[in-house]
Amino acid sequence: MLVQGQDGPGLVAAISAVLSSHGANIVSLDQYSDDPQGGHFFQRTVFHLPDFVAVRPALEQALDAELGERRGLTWRLSDTTPKRVAILASTSDHCVLDLLWRQRRGDIPMTVPMVISNHTTVAEDVRTFGIPFFHVPSSGPDKSEAEARIVELLRGNVDLVVLARYMQILSGDFLEKVGVPVINIHHSFLPAFIGAGPYRKAKERGVKLIGATAHYVTEDLDEGPIIEQDVVRVTHVDTAEELQRRGADVERAVLSRAVTWHCQDRVMRNGRETVVF
Repeated sequence: MLVQGQDGPGLVAAISAVLSSHGANIVSLDQYSDDPQGGHFFQRTVFHLPDFVAVRPALEQALDAELGERRGLTWRLSDTTPKRVAILASTSDHCVLDLLWRQRRGDIPMTVPMVISNHTTVAEDVRTFGIPFFHVPSSGPDKSEAEARIVELLRGNVDLVVLARYMQILSGDFLEKVGVPVINIHHSFLPAFIGAGPYRKAKERGVKLIGATAHYVTEDLDEGPIIEQDVVRVTHVDTAEELQRRGADVERAVLSRAVTWHCQDRVMRNGRETVVF
């Protein structure tokens, strides 16, 4: 269960009381407040409840009365069913294949109903995982036809969309119609070295660190709430090609962590930032 809203005395006790009154055993509980005097409160609670499906309606009614109506908090319940995750890719294969490999190993609690790409470069590799591959070309300034086809494939079939180096800018209309969170991996600490050839630009600037950022996608390009970031040290002897190779390693790790945390319901959005439990 994820809960957030204005902080105040007795919230943890109230939440625990509702759960225990319906026979739930709390397995773990993480909570955070950005200010103990009227700040914003966040809590993630993992609990075990026998016959959850049967008890859920009564539990939701009690939570709504105690947390929603009485305290003005927002909350949601999520079970352990793996999330359905669609992956969008272009020509780079390192992120999409890493996600598929981790999913096959059971490292990420998700299923992958489809991979969609504006190129066919990764098609055969994707199909070796037994995952349906859809080619949706996207060329020219007008992307509306391609976006409409992707929305048709996604709508009602997925809980999350991951851009695994999908090199297309998504419109606000697309994000609204898809109706599920979208996670992107960016090859830098945002907003540095945006656009094409980031590792060449980094080499020209003589950087000593290269990194990657996983964030939720919003209408504002590369400005969405950040989920995870990481870096690796480099030196003047590293070529642009070496920077790209090492950067790809960071991108894989950062994106897989962000997707894993989202699928585990560990990420709570708060405006332009996130709380990750």
